[in-house]
Amino acid sequence: METLLQAVQRHTEAHSQADGVAASAIPGLTTVRATMPSELLHAIPRPLLCLVLQGSKHVVIGQQGTLYQAGDSLLITADVPTVSQITRASQAAPYLALVLELDAAIFAALAGEGAQPGSSETDAELADSALRLMRLLDRPASVPLLHAQLVRELHYWLLLGRHGAAVSRFGVQAGATRQLARAIALVRTEFARTLPVDELASVAAMSASSFHHHFRKLTSLSPLQFQKRLRLIEARRLMRFEQASASSAAFAVGYESVPQFTRDYARLFGAPPVRDARAARQQAQPHIDHHQV
Repeated sequence: METLLQAVQRHTEAHSQADGVAASAIPGLTTVRATMPSELLHAIPRPLLCLVLQGSKHVVIGQQGTLYQAGDSLLITADVPTVSQITRASQAAPYLALVLELDAAIFAALAGEGAQPGSSETDAELADSALRLMRLLDRPASVPLLHAQLVRELHYWLLLGRHGAAVSRFGVQAGATRQLARAIALVRTEFARTLPVDELASVAAMSASSFHHHFRKLTSLSPLQFQKRLRLIEARRLMRFEQASASSAAFAVGYESVPQFTRDYARLFGAPPVRDARAARQQAQPHIDHHQV
């Protein structure tokens, strides 16, 4: 019988894009493949679960760095910046991972139905749910009818497992966090345009000062820094995987000044955009998309 590792390997081999990510017909579900260690990868992922199935990756969130190896699960429950690096991967044994975006409403609904956060080992149940999700992709007509209950089941086993306390807190988000989620969603979809703090605060139904305080507390960045980080990550993707020039990438993500873009880019990624993109093309190695860890 096919294992989760085999299912993910088969899917990535058939569907991976130049960045190493294979999207799927199931909303929020992607698989990742890399055949050699990567450079440092910057992202602001949505809340997610990442199951590392083969190889290893080092992930830094805030000041804490953790090495995730085959069999480990990475949980992110807030829109926080990460810096990661695939540390073990090869042609013979690629880095393989399954990523599922988490839905706070599902955890809240499970809690409302009596499910209690646990701390037991539910890795086998998680893997089984994930494998059935992957198998569903082989039956496209069944995806709209069945994927929601399988995603819910995976959330259930996550709630009962060792991450139970963390996902429970995520599911019963405080009012301020729920309000911020609306503003964060707006920044993610419209980061290329000017977004005054007053507009974002209004979306979150907060005063400007309260919004700024809660936003930084949740994401570790100011609203402007968050938007700038998203712009730079997307610009890097455009240059690396769509062969955009530095200037066209800068304007596409909302910069009005190429010199300012160049300074900000070098500050975040450690090299000017042209040199960084050239080095990436010379490597010609798929890496993880900016939407992932």
